[in-house]
Amino acid sequence: MTITDTCGRSYDAVLCDVDNVIRFYDLTRLAALEQAAGLSEGTTTRVAYAPETDLPLLLGKISKEEWVEAIVSGLAGEVPEPQARELGTALAEAPFRADEVVVTALRRIREQMPLVLVTNATLELESDLALLGLSDLADHVVSSARVGVVKPDREIYEIAAARAETDIERCLFIDDRLENIEAAVALGMTGLHYRDPADLREVWGFARGSHLMAEAVRVQPEGPTP
Repeated sequence: MTITDTCGRSYDAVLCDVDNVIRFYDLTRLAALEQAAGLSEGTTTRVAYAPETDLPLLLGKISKEEWVEAIVSGLAGEVPEPQARELGTALAEAPFRADEVVVTALRRIREQMPLVLVTNATLELESDLALLGLSDLADHVVSSARVGVVKPDREIYEIAAARAETDIERCLFIDDRLENIEAAVALGMTGLHYRDPADLREVWGFARGSHLMAEAVRVQPEGPTP
């Protein structure tokens, strides 16, 4: 775990990524299809996640079906078109799950401060969250496909902080990609480079501790003025 806080400040809101923090894809079928096609594992994702293929999807400019066709074009020369389409479809329709440990930790954090999901995602994000039973996980969801800007562009962080109604300098940003963390920190946020659920224990401990301290201050009786 890496927490980067250049100012030594605490935080009043948590902004959290979705994929590879909360949601995880099962690419077992895709790997089997690549092996059967004589391709190295990861060939399809390399093509699919190249900026020229992936960015229009994440900006909400193309559908998932159009993305598959772009993958087919990118695999031209590697495999016959029917196989390329099968590979692209296997990636686009890969099953996914939520990490329940992370979900539980985030729900607890939200009890103490605003939680905003900030993610580079498709237009299907809302339905995906509903399928996972996570429509109510956060106070707000900032999806690149809805706001028309992707991480690590500063604007998406500014949008998220505004949704949290919290100054940028008082936000903690959680992401699995270091480049996204560095962009957040450059704006003045605290950054947490996520690797596993244990990384959230300190966040939860701080959020709970700050809440209890605030409660203690509120109930402390006034003493005599010296």
